[in-house]
Amino acid sequence: MRSTARYPTQHASKYMQQLLKHFAHKVEVQYDETHGTAALMTGPAELWADAEGLTVTVTGEDAKAVIQARYTIDSHLVTFAHRENFTGLSWTVDPA
Repeated sequence: MRSTARYPTQHASKYMQQLLKHFAHKVEVQYDETHGTAALMTGPAELWADAEGLTVTVTGEDAKAVIQARYTIDSHLVTFAHRENFTGLSWTVDPA
């Protein structure tokens, strides 16, 4: 199961790198300025940053894993993007 969200921001690369540096304390990550991956416990996360925003896709074995991954991303972005009054992503479930 996959779920995707997009956050319009001029600070996409900064937030993506902050997230992945933070996750690197617990899981394997790889990233550069525009793309990154994290091997979250619930399944892989893939992030893309461009001039207009941050796109995040999480994959999990089932709905519970996807919900946990989305919460992990959202809760950390709330901290990192607090100056923009970020409150959470609008996630969609990708078609199978």
